[in-house]
Formats: sequence, C-alpha cells, structure tokens
Amino acid sequence: MGEVSGQTVPFFMDTVRIVFRNQEQTTPRELPMSIDSRLPNFRNLSPSKRLDYVQQLIGLSAEDSALLRDAGALPIEIADGMIENVIGTFELPYALASNFRINGRDVVIPLVVEEPSVVAAASFMAKLARPTGGFQTSSSAPLMRAQVQIIGVSDPYNARLSLLRSKDEIIALANSKDQLLNSLGGGCRDIEVHTFIDSPRGPMLVAHLIVDVRDAMGANTVNTMAEAVAPLMEQLTGGKVRLRILSNLADLRLARAQVRIAPEQLDTPEYKGAEVIEGVIDAYTFAAIDPYRAATHNKGIMNGIDPLVVATGNDWRAVEAGAHAYACRNGHYGSLTTWEKDSQGHLVGTIEMPMPLGLVGGATKTHPLAQLSLRILGVKSAQELGEIAVAVGLAQNLGALRALATEGIQRGHMALHARNVALSAGARGDEVGWLVKRMVEARDVRADRAEVLLREKRGQ
Repeated sequence: MGEVSGQTVPFFMDTVRIVFRNQEQTTPRELPMSIDSRLPNFRNLSPSKRLDYVQQLIGLSAEDSALLRDAGALPIEIADGMIENVIGTFELPYALASNFRINGRDVVIPLVVEEPSVVAAASFMAKLARPTGGFQTSSSAPLMRAQVQIIGVSDPYNARLSLLRSKDEIIALANSKDQLLNSLGGGCRDIEVHTFIDSPRGPMLVAHLIVDVRDAMGANTVNTMAEAVAPLMEQLTGGKVRLRILSNLADLRLARAQVRIAPEQLDTPEYKGAEVIEGVIDAYTFAAIDPYRAATHNKGIMNGIDPLVVATGNDWRAVEAGAHAYACRNGHYGSLTTWEKDSQGHLVGTIEMPMPLGLVGGATKTHPLAQLSLRILGVKSAQELGEIAVAVGLAQNLGALRALATEGIQRGHMALHARNVALSAGARGDEVGWLVKRMVEARDVRADRAEVLLREKRGQ
C-alpha cells in the first residue's frame, strides 16, 4: 500500500514477459495486475505530484518516470532517424484520462492533445459509466487491404476470373515475402478482385490482398506483398500494373465499444437524467441524418481517439482517413456512433469503426514515450489497443452530446480554454487562477480582455 496526498493507493505487481515479435526476443517487464483508474484528487495535484502518484499506482520504474519528469524524452538522435530535416523536437501536453473500466479491467489512458476539455470530458463520462460496468468492447481480426491497380485489360471480366483461379499461387507468393509474419500466425489470407468498367481511362481491375498483420499497423507489410505479386498479376491478366499500396479504409479491421448509463447518473441540478437522455438521442439523430452536423460530431469522437493514437506512436492520419471514409460507406456521411434507449430507460451507446493500430514497428517502437504509453495501458495486442481507443472515442462523444443537450458546449469548454488565454496573456503563478475566474464569471474569454485585466491587477 502506498500513500499519496492522503490517498491510499493499492497496487500489486506481477512480472510478465512481453514478446517483441519483430526482434524475436523477450524482455521482462513489471506491469500491474490490478489498478484503480479513478485517480482521486488527481487534477488538484501538481504535475510532479501526479507523476509520483502514477509511479506508485502503476509501478513505473525510475527510468520510466524520468522520461516524463525530464524535458526531451525523445532524443534528437532518434528523432533525426525518424523523419527528414530534423532540427529539434516538439512537445505537446501528455495527460492521463481517469475512471475507465473496460471489459472489467481498470485502465489509465495516456492522451497527447493540446485542446482543453478533452481529458476532463472523457474522464467524467467514464466515471458516469462505472456504476453500470463501464465499457464493453470487441474487435475483428487485424486484416488490412493492399490494392493492386491493373489497367489496359481488354477482357476485364475474364481477367478477373483468371486472377481468382490463381488465388492460391498469388497468396503463396505474397506470403513468401514475410516469413516472420507467417510464423506469428499472420499472412495473406485471401484476394478480392473489383472490376471498374466505366473508368474514364478504360476498364480497370483492382485486386485486393487481404492480409492478417497481427500486432503491426501493417502498411509496410501489405505494400511489400503488393509489390511482389504485381508481375504475376500482369502475366495473368495481360494488363499493366500501376499502383501497389495499402488502403486506409480498413473496413475488415473493426473495433467496437458499448456503454450503458442509468438515467440517474445523468442528473444535473438543472436537468433530470431522463431529459438528458432524450436530448442526447436528439443530438445523435441530427448527426445521423445531416452530414454538416456529422462532420463536427465525428470530429468530437476523434478528439478522444487521436490523442491515444498519438500517445502510442501510431498513425493518427491513417485512423482519421479510415474513420471518415467508413462514416460514408452507405453513400451518406453520418455518425460513427449510435445512441438509443433500452427497455429500462437507460442510455445505450455503441461505436464500430476501423482501427488500424500497431504495437510493433515505426514510431511505436522507436519513441520512448510511445513505449511508455503502452506499458501504462498494459495492452497485450493491437486489437486490445484498438478497443480501448474506440471506448475513449465513445466516452468523448457522450461528453459532447451531454453538454450540447444541457448547458451548451461553451460553458465547460470556455472555462478550460480560459487557462490557455490567461497563459498567452502572460499570467503566471497565482495570476492564472485569478484571471480565469474573472473572465469566466464575466463570460468574456478573450486575449485582449485578459491583457487588460492582467495590467489592472499588476497595477494594483
């Protein structure tokens, strides 16, 4: 048992072995068997005290803590090897969302984001979900698509069948390029062939390799396979291969989350929970039918997902692209979530969307804080990471809909935004809290107003 700011913090340690599959080695790590994700009084601690708390709660090593305590967790030498023309590193706030209980396990969620209210809203909605069990999740197999574009085919229908007839040969050739993936249970599983007869450039075939990428995001793997099978596909079809590249519409690699919240958990001094539920469902319906609203609605979902993707070193742009393409898969851009009411009057929310995340390769493997984020999460697979991500997205969506259905989005958001405005105006120390209070009380959160108030205070 440990003591942090008067709070008793239980934690239990168990040594587990994490297999870094791309290195074919094992490394001992100490991870918590059980934690309490509610983080009482966490927001009132200083960053240093928060880190002390988390170090004891999760059992971070001294080296792990130093990554967060000392500026410059990403060494310039590593950054220089990650991208071109590096002259330094750029930091964003690294925060923890609390209260999440997912599939019966408490999880502390690392989020990297600059926007106020994201962490607070997700944490609060996760708190409301705890009495009814938190979030339940599931996912499909980690299947990615590689596309091979074939042009100049005079008999496209016949060429399509020729490719399908040679499916086993194509799959075997693709799998010959990644023996390690095969040994881990992954590899190319199937092919699809799509025919586009009315293309402005003439008939076109697009062959899809369906590849189980295991715990990788999979871009390099599927691109390599597409390159490998291109000559064989040209031979089989008599056409010319152009593009050979993955698709970021990972519609076979889906993550899902569900949440159920009792009306009384949504009570506020001004609104009864049953009324809030009706407002949330009305707000969701607006997003489901109107693409202008859906764009902002889904952006709010990604407010929760993207910070986790960034914190774990994954490709947030790929996740964004797949999410928005999936949102219009039925010919109409709509909501990625659903909100409804069950027979007991509880609010029930669901989300299902592509989630192409990895635990190995790329920045996930090279960035020290990305590795630390995965240790904090305690995830064992890329599928589990994807499920956590969509649970955070669902919580964030509920936070926005609840605010819109009650006091409006600005009240809570502007109170948090006021801190940024105060800091930008030059406030420091106790001045920040004083300035925020003055602006929020007046409902006038502006940079020029902050500067005037600050000058007045200092003049006094």
